[in-house]
Amino acid sequence: MLREFRDFIMRGNVIDLAVGIVIGAAFSSVITSFVTNVLTPLTGIFGAPNFDALQMHVGSATVHYGLFLNALLSFVLIAAALFFVVVKPMNAIERRRQAREDQPQPTTKTCSECASSIPRTARRCPFCTQPQE
Repeated sequence: MLREFRDFIMRGNVIDLAVGIVIGAAFSSVITSFVTNVLTPLTGIFGAPNFDALQMHVGSATVHYGLFLNALLSFVLIAAALFFVVVKPMNAIERRRQAREDQPQPTTKTCSECASSIPRTARRCPFCTQPQE
């Protein structure tokens, strides 16, 4: 039974998942700090960045809708930060990588002596018999 558990834990996908969760948690704190300390204060340009005090009374109940607005604003800012700081650059890198892979490799080269088109793998030009690099 312990052997099966050890084999399960030592599988690559379990280890990869654990590493991904730890890196995700660390990255989450970086994004949250960026939003809390940089983006949220910048929203003060448009008005009050903190809506904690906003509330309304319905009968004897107090509805703290300002807390919801703060959570909603944080969500939108975190999503925007992730999109513009992580997703857009990674998509651009992936497009460049795909463009490089999609370009077909030339099958011919030009002989340096007679300027004939010869196969890329040729070690000697079939037209002028000069050795090729």
